[in-house]
Amino acid sequence: MRAPERVFTTPTLQLLGPDGRLVPSPEAEPYLELVEALDDATLARFYRDMVVSRRIDVAGANLQRQGQLALWVPSAGQEAAQVGSAHATRPQDHVFPSYREHVVGMIRGLDPVDILRLLRGTTLGGWDPAANGNFHLYTLVLAAQTLHATGFAMGMQLDGGTATGDPERDGAVIVYYGDGSTSEGDANESLVFAASYATPQVFFVQNNQFAISVPVARQSRSPLSLRGQGFGMPGIQIDGNDVLVSYAVTKAALDEARAGHGPTFIEAETYRMGAHTTADDPTKYRSDDEVEHWRRRDPISRYRTWLEGRGAEGAFFDEVDAEVSDFAADVRRRTLELPTPTREAMFEHVYSEPHGLIAEQHAWLEAYEASFEGDA
Repeated sequence: MRAPERVFTTPTLQLLGPDGRLVPSPEAEPYLELVEALDDATLARFYRDMVVSRRIDVAGANLQRQGQLALWVPSAGQEAAQVGSAHATRPQDHVFPSYREHVVGMIRGLDPVDILRLLRGTTLGGWDPAANGNFHLYTLVLAAQTLHATGFAMGMQLDGGTATGDPERDGAVIVYYGDGSTSEGDANESLVFAASYATPQVFFVQNNQFAISVPVARQSRSPLSLRGQGFGMPGIQIDGNDVLVSYAVTKAALDEARAGHGPTFIEAETYRMGAHTTADDPTKYRSDDEVEHWRRRDPISRYRTWLEGRGAEGAFFDEVDAEVSDFAADVRRRTLELPTPTREAMFEHVYSEPHGLIAEQHAWLEAYEASFEGDA
């Protein structure tokens, strides 16, 4: 007797089709009212932010190739997933990124130069989350941020910072990670605790199809969104190149979290158009046909077509292009002007209070450098 064929499928929620027409999938129709409630200024902001993200991505890659950055982490192709979900957050929410969520940080108030400063190697952290919209530090250790986020969400519950019924107070946590990170133990342990304690949290997985060079089909025999249900929380798969569905589904999930109804797992199916980082060569593991397939589903072109269908004129797009070009040029200029950090910087913020070991190491370094004085 042969074992039955194992077939795992799940519907992909979509509001905006690849051709730029509003064609809600049946499962996405309940979310349409959240989009209809958006005003024109917000819809225009979605477009601007996606264009900013793409332009900063180009600027970052160029700076790295010119020797001005140690590394750059591309985000081209993932703009809709990031912009839509970021705009679904409220000021009191906390955001735990991986290391590719550049535009999420900018939407939360982060200066992109702080990201470039980090990748230039002139700062040990990059920014103060409390001063930048509760956008926490980048985490290069895969999936470690899922533990940070879940612990923080549990703390919000204990502190009474959620499920009070006060929309100005109730907060939630959203944590971003990639398809590769879903295979890490940290990510799965976080899901266990989140489900057990019904944390006010959204797990937002950007499935960009590759864990560096390993395709997602080799990592998981079933859609990643099904993992949410396996841990006891809703699991939803969305078209990650559709900014409208990204916003609507994330907003609904965050609203549920703030109301005390527990976490949600969202898988945004998208594509990393560039390399994993500038240290990677994607031509070694993916075909031109595959890249072209996803290029035809470009999130910015798709959204622009929809805006044009709603009456947006060429002047608006020209204005955005000019504004974003100036913005990118300013970011590049300020990056090149970044000062070299002082020697003392490496000893700062290691401990919250003065520490004898740090003082000893500092004194040793000073003595070591002084030993070369007078040498030819």
